[in-house]
Order: sequence, then structure tokens, then C-alpha cells
Amino acid sequence: MKANELTCALEAVLTVALEPVDAKSLSDLTGAALDDVTTALETIQQDLITSNRGFVLVELASGWRLQTNPSVADVVQKFAQREVSARLSTAALETLAIVAYRQPVSRAQIAALRGVNVDGVVRLLEQRGYIDIVGMADGPGQAILYGTSEIFLDRLGLSSLTQLPRPETLLPDSEEAVRLADDLTDSPTT
Repeated sequence: MKANELTCALEAVLTVALEPVDAKSLSDLTGAALDDVTTALETIQQDLITSNRGFVLVELASGWRLQTNPSVADVVQKFAQREVSARLSTAALETLAIVAYRQPVSRAQIAALRGVNVDGVVRLLEQRGYIDIVGMADGPGQAILYGTSEIFLDRLGLSSLTQLPRPETLLPDSEEAVRLADDLTDSPTT
């Protein structure tokens, strides 16, 4: 493997790694000699420092890891705190799934499916940009109808709703359902 190919491969693996990766594992993955991997890692490390990038390569006790540049820690911290508050509750996720699969759908229809009042959850999803008003229902009261937004698709990495998994693919087949039911009835109660 050429030096630039090795550098590219190492950067790619370290970008997606959730935990530090040791040089030996990187050597095994790339098929490159351990000394070549170590030299390439040190070169990447120096190049990132020299070019003052938003991330740096650090060697930790358990291996190498890309992490944010300490000089931008305050910006990253603000972003991370924003993302924590952006997490959705189970109720919000259930409501979002109903909107995604049943759209256009009204609050009353969502509440009927969930069995609880959904006003607050729908308001939250609308504020976060995951759902939009897509129209008004015909008939008395002309209820507001909701559908998912582009932000919803972006967060799921989809280009269209047709890429959502079909609900039936998420359910166990009939044989598995019978086995699960049998397991539940056979398990001892405490």
C-alpha cells in the first residue's frame, strides 16, 4: 500500500471509530507494516497540528483517536449541549413514527392511536422542525394535518419516505410470534 493510500485508509478508519484504535489493529486492517502505520499516524498527527484543523490525532493508552482541537472546545461544548437537549423522549419518538407512517394525520388521530393526549408532544416535534403542518382536514373543525419534514428525513439519512422500512418488516413472523407467546406462558412467575 502506498503512503498516501495508507494515510487515507487510516484517516477513514479513525473517523468512524467509536473508541481508540491501536496501531497493531490498524496494521492488521490495512495490511501495512506496524512501523509504516506508526510513522503514518505520527505524520497525520503533525500535519493536523501544523494546519491548525478543527480536530487532532492523539495517542492514548489504548490507541489512536481523532478528537476535537482543544482550541475550539467552547464551541464544541455549546454544540454538544444543544444536541443533548435535542434528544427525543419515547413519547415523542412514538408520535413521530405515527406521523411518518400515517401522514397526513391530525392530533386527534395521533391521540387515538397512542391513547394519550399528544398536544405537548406534537408542539415539541413541530418546534424542533421534525413535523410540519401539511394541510387542513375536510369536515367539521377542519383539523390541522401534520406530516414529516425534510429535517426528519435528514436526521434519519433518508432522501424520501419511501425509504422508511415497511412496518411489517419490523414485526416477527407468525412462527416467531407463537414461539415468543409460548416462552411468555412457560416462564415461571416470581
